[in-house]
Amino acid sequence: MSEATASRDDTDRRFMQIALRLGLRGLGTTAPNPSVGAVVVEEATGEVIARGWTQPGGRPHAETEALRRAGARARGATMYVTLEPCSHYGKTPPCAQAILAAGVSRVVTGILDPDPRVAGRGLEMLRAAGVAVRRGVCAEAADHLTRGHILRVTERRPFVQIKMALGRDGTVPRGARGVPVWVTGAQARAHGHLLRARTDAILVGGGTVEDDDPELTCRLPGLVDRSPLRVVLCGRRLPPLQSKLVRTAREHGVLVACPPGADPVHLASLQAAGCRLHQVTTVAGRPWIPAVTEALVGCGITRLLVEGGPGIWRAFFVSGLVDEVVVYRAGGYDAARGIAPGSILRELAPFAAPMSFSLLEQQRVGDDGLYIFHRTRGR
Repeated sequence: MSEATASRDDTDRRFMQIALRLGLRGLGTTAPNPSVGAVVVEEATGEVIARGWTQPGGRPHAETEALRRAGARARGATMYVTLEPCSHYGKTPPCAQAILAAGVSRVVTGILDPDPRVAGRGLEMLRAAGVAVRRGVCAEAADHLTRGHILRVTERRPFVQIKMALGRDGTVPRGARGVPVWVTGAQARAHGHLLRARTDAILVGGGTVEDDDPELTCRLPGLVDRSPLRVVLCGRRLPPLQSKLVRTAREHGVLVACPPGADPVHLASLQAAGCRLHQVTTVAGRPWIPAVTEALVGCGITRLLVEGGPGIWRAFFVSGLVDEVVVYRAGGYDAARGIAPGSILRELAPFAAPMSFSLLEQQRVGDDGLYIFHRTRGR
């Protein structure tokens, strides 16, 4: 590799990393569209002319937002965008067409869009018009940012993130009579609320609603409006009408996923309180998780945070529908530092099938330990 090529590679990665950070801003607000980041750069000077990211509701797209901010200075510039620009007409014209109209001379993208309406056509449209194109820059990070969209298109399910909060002994605390038990400190709980702000929906079981009476909203300052759709997956127990979820259903959406034969009078009361209802398929009397995730995609959900209890966690693991595991261990960081990465998930949560996951990150959060595991591809 020549020195010039290496220098351009470094430059492309640097600006793509900016685009990736911009894409994070939209997580939890753009569904069913992916959250994308875009940067318009003057190559000769390295100046960032404009930044853009997918706006709330999914439009404007990142590319058109960045081009709007760049104005006439986009002509002859390079655009870095985390996902291939769209090439089809939807509610707005194609982003690839907007890039051509703006006179951008080079486009660098992270990954191709698997949506069959795009699937390489956006880049081909640009190449055919004489725009220089490079793809695959920071591809792994771009894939992770866009994983909810990718899974929605390719597997008809959302990205599933399991959140576990464990005590010092590795057990799961259980509330009683609507009073939750806190085992981690304020910083770990704030980090958990940030997860909520970056997801489209949060799911718990009926037992968690009875035990803890949670709100499941994002309560970080300034981010209350980023609270996700709250989903209750029910077996025999429907959410109590006096629960916080039901009483706030008109402020922050609630979806009750219930089996056939659920009490029709209770269901009518839930609906009257503002809850949405969805009947789910059951197997051996339990909700069938693949049907639940497909139903959520039908509601526009691309990223699902599963918070509720070992029974719910185990059901998702058994179904093979877990993509990321986030574990908070009360006071556990120092104790777990010596555990080999291959066995750490088994030590933290024995039911979590550790061979299918790799440790991505571990850090101290206040007095607690934070561990993030990604599913190993192909398993």
